Amino acid sequence: MNVYFACSITGGRAFESIYQAIARALLEDGHDVPTAYLADSEVRALEMTVSPRQVYERDIAWIRDCNALIAEVSTPSHGVGYEVAFALSLGKPVLCCYREGQPVSKMITGNDHPKLRLMTYQNADEAVQLVRAFLTDQR
Repeated sequence: MNVYFACSITGGRAFESIYQAIARALLEDGHDVPTAYLADSEVRALEMTVSPRQVYERDIAWIRDCNALIAEVSTPSHGVGYEVAFALSLGKPVLCCYREGQPVSKMITGNDHPKLRLMTYQNADEAVQLVRAFLTDQR
């Protein structure tokens, strides 16, 4: 399955270890994840070499091509919110997961779109389990 993984880059990297666990699990499960590198600790340096227009065009194309979008939303991010809304507008299934107890925008938690699933986790293992269960339901 082609999966777009979304997570905060410029908004903060407090949940980077969770991003890495999710991206690693997706790749281990054989999914095509063009955004897996976003979990890398060096992602800010990598993204500095690409213009904002190139990022926008590249990411929009990847979302158009994906079968599902997985977003870790524990850290507020304008980009992730945009990606979630865009994917939903295309009718893509979207999972927004976040650490239990983290404040998340009501634009996400109040959204009742039938293709959106919102789930909380307590640790990396639980986050990976949520992602795997979500993708199993999409098959």
